[in-house]
Amino acid sequence: MSPDTLNSLFSLLIGFALAGALANGYQAMAERPAGFGLLQEGAAPKTFAAVPFLVFAAPFIIMRNTLRGARIERRRFEFVMMATVISGFWSLMSGTFFVMTLRAAGVLA
Repeated sequence: MSPDTLNSLFSLLIGFALAGALANGYQAMAERPAGFGLLQEGAAPKTFAAVPFLVFAAPFIIMRNTLRGARIERRRFEFVMMATVISGFWSLMSGTFFVMTLRAAGVLA
């Protein structure tokens, strides 16, 4: 496996882990699951604070909603696959940003 492939895989896994940790941390604090409905509360400081949170927690939220929809609503395989690809790409990008931030801070070599 090439170093670039390994780096991308690491970023993908870090992105999903970060998304899961954020969403589960929110659920533990707020006692309700995180969702995109946080953006529908009007122009309030709480809504603007939700944007950066949702940027990093979105892959977990997308996969959670997709898997629940596939089980409850019997969504088609194509829809589930498309949502999985979107969530994976989003996770790769947020994981890459997080890894780059850790490297810039000197935490990772």
